[in-house]
Amino acid sequence: MKKLVLLGAFALFGGVTHAQEGFKLGGHIGIPVSDAGDVSSFTLGIDGAYMWNIVKGLDLGVATGYSHFFGKDRFDDFGFIPVAVAGKYKFSGAPVFVGLDLGYGISVKDGVDGGFYAQPKFGYQMSTGELYLGYQTISNKRDLGPARYSWNVGAVNLGYNFFLK
Repeated sequence: MKKLVLLGAFALFGGVTHAQEGFKLGGHIGIPVSDAGDVSSFTLGIDGAYMWNIVKGLDLGVATGYSHFFGKDRFDDFGFIPVAVAGKYKFSGAPVFVGLDLGYGISVKDGVDGGFYAQPKFGYQMSTGELYLGYQTISNKRDLGPARYSWNVGAVNLGYNFFLK
């Protein structure tokens, strides 16, 4: 966790010196996988980020949003708010990029714990936005003395983010 905080501080302070910044806002739809696939049928969410251009092709910033998992059968809906450091690398001469968000997923449902959040992405960048395919995961492992448990809420998402200038 300390490394994440240091990376976030680097992104914030390193990016300020370049004065190239921007918001992106969008949404995603996904298919739940892992433990989430057993209890939910699909997911919808919103994405938001503020990115700074650190060097040519590399953006770092902060990201958040909300992912809502729709329960199936007798299971209730649940959701998470990610708080993450975001990175994005756009390949030179090509409109494609890879990205990674790392942080913590805060649960909005009582009785469901939050956990480590990660979302690798691959996408296509246009002048007004980006289309991406990502794998969102929130995992939690607990050691409660002799009892241990772990779970992984995941989703394969298709999303689009608009660049706001």
